[in-house]
Amino acid sequence: MTPPTQSAVQLAGGEPFLVRDKPVPVPGEHQILGRVECVGLCWSDVKLRRQFEQHVRKGPVLRDAWLRDVPSYVPGRLPAVPGHEAVLRVVAVGSAVTGAVVGGRYVVQPDFRDLPTAHSNGAFGYNFEGGLQQYVLLDERVVLAAEGRSHLLPAPGTAAASQLALVEPWACVEHAFAARERRRLRSGGTVLVAGAGDAGGLDLSASGRVLCTTPHPGMTAVDPAALAPRSVDDLLYHGSDAAELERLMPLMANGGLVLVATGGRRFGRPVDLSVGRVHYGGLRIAATTSDDLADALAGIPATGTPREGAHVTVVGAGGPMGVMTMVRAILASRPAVAGSGPAALVEGAVRNPARAAALRRRVARAAAEHGVEVRLFDPRTERPRGPVDHCFLMAPVPGLIGTAIEDAAEGGVIDVFAGIAEDVPVDLDTYAAKRLHLTGTSGSAVGDMRAVLAEVAAGRLDTNLPVGAVSGMAGALDALDAVRDRAIPGKVVVYPALDDLPLLDLAALVARHPGIGPLLEDGNWSGPAERELLRLAARR
Repeated sequence: MTPPTQSAVQLAGGEPFLVRDKPVPVPGEHQILGRVECVGLCWSDVKLRRQFEQHVRKGPVLRDAWLRDVPSYVPGRLPAVPGHEAVLRVVAVGSAVTGAVVGGRYVVQPDFRDLPTAHSNGAFGYNFEGGLQQYVLLDERVVLAAEGRSHLLPAPGTAAASQLALVEPWACVEHAFAARERRRLRSGGTVLVAGAGDAGGLDLSASGRVLCTTPHPGMTAVDPAALAPRSVDDLLYHGSDAAELERLMPLMANGGLVLVATGGRRFGRPVDLSVGRVHYGGLRIAATTSDDLADALAGIPATGTPREGAHVTVVGAGGPMGVMTMVRAILASRPAVAGSGPAALVEGAVRNPARAAALRRRVARAAAEHGVEVRLFDPRTERPRGPVDHCFLMAPVPGLIGTAIEDAAEGGVIDVFAGIAEDVPVDLDTYAAKRLHLTGTSGSAVGDMRAVLAEVAAGRLDTNLPVGAVSGMAGALDALDAVRDRAIPGKVVVYPALDDLPLLDLAALVARHPGIGPLLEDGNWSGPAERELLRLAARR
């Protein structure tokens, strides 16, 4: 029997509050009502709290008139329910719903990429209510993607709820590894040739418009100041005028490609390159010290997966996403095989000793089973062990870009995994000399979620590894504060049905319920531990 009201966390003006009498909606014709089994908390929830209506995913969906009758659509200043890492059990559906069944268990893929906003897309837990409540309403017209795949992914009934809720953040890591890079000019796109040279032998025949800042045969000369922001797909720049390149960067569209050939000249100062848009907007920047733009293009890797035998460093490895990236990098690395040379090295930069100890415990099994060397170091006093082939930046600290460029090997890749401020000065001279590549992704796609779900169902991936604390609704506000303050060395998962459970790290939980201790796996959260917690709660 569905109750008339529920407990829920809401954000209004950025400050969270707990309500105990939020109405449980009755699903309309196209709608689905789910009981939230578990929801993971994320640093992105902190960003939503801080930015609220200014967050790129809180804006209104373009052409959203049909959405205004959906009660869970909450763009702009409307109060939001955070929590985009969720698994739910369907308790009711409308008469027109065909893609979800009552009793079905589903993981939510939160990025509604078919519903664009001015700067991003619709998303569960942002401009659509999320899972930090006991019941959530979804509309099938929202969760059904254009290609016919649903954002509600059927989940195995045997998996722990926490394992399923954490499929989403693991899928974000998977997306970073699996993402395919664009290695050619955009077909039908707009090309702008700027600086002291021409297209440098690149094939422009498939481009839709070819513009130039100085006259070239077969191109249309334009004043860059007359071009609309974000209207250029490919920028081909010859030269080393920092101010000129900075003026051109706002013209780049999302998914745009910037190719720079310095011809041996130097910029002489850091250049603001809209690095924040590498993460949020898929902007890519490739550079060479030669005169040939094709050299820059050739330096772009095919995917986000580190190449075989790469020296990988994860900066900010002690946080939940850092743990996941460390594990994924270990699994992608070359193991030690007799006679084949040394194993790949995966390093984690961790400032907090407690987080370092927890990280070492969490990755030990994967490293041992895969034969990969792992080294953890404090970046305040130590450096990576040699030039870094692939660096994942998990902390939203702009200054880390410069450090990563210094530490990078020739041909190195720097993955701006965490969202940072848009304008970051970059040492483009060193960047070009090393032929580095900045990449970055935001969120995940349905395919990434399916891939991770398959690994969980097969028992090959334990998504519970990062869990550091559990909570019910009574501790949800404390849990959000703990994520903001980085007070928990690991992920926090909330069980909304446990209305009166406070926030407890795993040690405190075991102290309160000693029977849970032996059910942890190598000290980590587990399915048996979750079942015992839910059993104890049901007895009260």
